[in-house]
Amino acid sequence: MPTLTWIGKDKVVNHHHEVPYRVLEHQYGFRSEDEGDRSLTNSGNKIIHGDNLEALKSLLPEYEGRVRCIYIDPPYNTGNEKWVYNDNVNDPKIKKWLGEVVGKQGEDLSRHDKWLCMMYPRLKLLHKLLAEDGAIFISVDDNEEKYLHLIMDEIFGKQCFIHKLIWKNKYGPGALTKGVGNVHEYIICYSKTPIESVAAPLSNEEIKKYKLKDEKYPIRGGYITQPLATKSKDDRANLVYPVYYNGNEIWPDKQWIWEKSRLYKAIENKEVVFNETNGKWSVRFKQYLKNEQGITRLGKPISILVGPYNQDGTSELVSIFGQKLFNNPKPQELIQYLLSWVFNGDSTKDYIVLDSFAGSGTTAHAVLNLNKRDGGNRKFILVEMEDYAESITAERVRRVMRGYGEGKNATAGTGGAFDYYELGEPMFDEEKNLNEHIGEEKIREYIYYTETKRHLERKRTEVSKYLLDTHNATGYYFYYERDRLTTLGIDTLHIVTERAEQYVIYADVCTLSKEDMAAKNIVFKKIPRDIKRF
Repeated sequence: MPTLTWIGKDKVVNHHHEVPYRVLEHQYGFRSEDEGDRSLTNSGNKIIHGDNLEALKSLLPEYEGRVRCIYIDPPYNTGNEKWVYNDNVNDPKIKKWLGEVVGKQGEDLSRHDKWLCMMYPRLKLLHKLLAEDGAIFISVDDNEEKYLHLIMDEIFGKQCFIHKLIWKNKYGPGALTKGVGNVHEYIICYSKTPIESVAAPLSNEEIKKYKLKDEKYPIRGGYITQPLATKSKDDRANLVYPVYYNGNEIWPDKQWIWEKSRLYKAIENKEVVFNETNGKWSVRFKQYLKNEQGITRLGKPISILVGPYNQDGTSELVSIFGQKLFNNPKPQELIQYLLSWVFNGDSTKDYIVLDSFAGSGTTAHAVLNLNKRDGGNRKFILVEMEDYAESITAERVRRVMRGYGEGKNATAGTGGAFDYYELGEPMFDEEKNLNEHIGEEKIREYIYYTETKRHLERKRTEVSKYLLDTHNATGYYFYYERDRLTTLGIDTLHIVTERAEQYVIYADVCTLSKEDMAAKNIVFKKIPRDIKRF
């Protein structure tokens, strides 16, 4: 498989392991029904302000392998952008990051090298967060598309490539365009594991094809007709039989696509159309726009999307804020369409959506509108590193939840809640000791995750003060006191409060002999030396 090499790659392929783990510090909660209550909402919706590399690392203990859909719209690297790791080598942030991670090689990086150095560790963490049945969509243009494709093959696997969509994102090239007018971008889609089938809502262009009407139109809408006979043939004899219409016995040239009972039932329901031309019969079935419950059918996604356009995204922001705040923001209808894709027939509407380049908050807007439309319970996590995370990203979400606009232009609120976070202090200080300022509960969550790769859900009790939880027949204990050293010995074994086949116990000191620990199936781990970094 072809791989991509660039200056600094060897420094970033495993850089995600070196990123410090920082806790998330809750700033406030927002509830559309009670804006005065700023306590933790526990809604599952999160907006995080901070470097998205560190934020992604901080999400791992709770969300590794749980995010069903990721959409990101990273910098396109046109050379004119003002992103943090931009093409200006004198920018202090890029110099600091490259100096720390890449070293002296960073002085020779091209604009493409810098972009790849920035993206690679973030994609590695996104891969960890993605669920086994999840998918990631990435917007990109010609500047980095070919490079992105290669590193996605490397991180996610070539076998997990779903497709590269061409999205016509502009009405036209504009009057000042020279040469060929570029009116498209790309959306690259990969899955965590190989998928067997993909379905998606029909595009507006496809919906327009359903023009034919019958008595079922009020519920099922229009229909098109599709052939019931196929020109290919296999060894299934049950697909070769006659059908009857107005005294005529009709056989397929090769075979039918349906078995007999299904086709006869469709004829009985008047869902089959017969036509005769020069003695040759055509037998076709009615494919309705909607199912029997009136829900619009899904179809196979097509590789070219025509609209919605960037101008639509701009208009959305103007309608919310009363002014243009971003150049070419994505329209939320586009994100809604991507979130509506169905993989392997699983059409669940209850899953987590992550956007780590959140910008103006389009992804959250799309999630809220989609939930309102189909009654879903999707949750969003947004990460935005720029200072407008509160004033624009979070503010947009507030306005969408409560409603915005006036008069005939008013848009009803979706309702909902979210919690706003800042990136907090690291788990370990510069001397590699536990940072006790972050609080014991955060430390407990971190240790349980490093041991089990699971989020600590169990609530702490006074009776089992040091127990984290029991998992896979192993009891995990964190025998820790901030103001004194803890010693695991014969006289302190009472801290074990729940029977298990094995025990992993963290403490400052252990006086148990090797024989005692073996007899009691205890594994001792010293604080902080044996606490894993990930």
